[in-house]
Amino acid sequence: MKKILTLAASSLVTLGLCACVLQEDDLDAKYAATLLSPGSEAPEFVLEDLSGKPVSFSGFRGRTVVLVFWASWCPDCRAEAPELKEMYANADPAKVAFVSVSFDRNIETLRQFASENSLPGVQLFDPAGKKDSELCSAYGVKWIPSLYVIDAEGRVALGTVVASKVAEKLKASGLYK
Repeated sequence: MKKILTLAASSLVTLGLCACVLQEDDLDAKYAATLLSPGSEAPEFVLEDLSGKPVSFSGFRGRTVVLVFWASWCPDCRAEAPELKEMYANADPAKVAFVSVSFDRNIETLRQFASENSLPGVQLFDPAGKKDSELCSAYGVKWIPSLYVIDAEGRVALGTVVASKVAEKLKASGLYK
């Protein structure tokens, strides 16, 4: 009887792990279908950082960029913040830049959230918000968080809505310290 229970428990754990993998794949199938394809050139943009200074995306050329589209009001975005912080802490800053584009409508709300949560990397503000953002359209973002890995030449290496896939890509590319 013990063996049957152990086998049953083991099967449930295995099924649960498979469901998690399928769920991640399903998330990309469902929410990342409109993101730019690998090999596509990442569109140029200029947005202001939290101090009001304009930042050009092309200024990051020569390094891999983890580009995150998000908002402080988004529960899924908040849930992925710890994983992004971990990636930032483990990535080689000489080779990887982290750039986040927020669709918050109020820059003060964004500043406060970024400060309280010690958000890493460059924080940019798109005042148009997600619905009206030309940048959102240019990158095919329909869901947040949406994440990209852009190579040093400015081409899309990965587009996903799953942060762990970005970490896997960075690790596979040897971009962790």
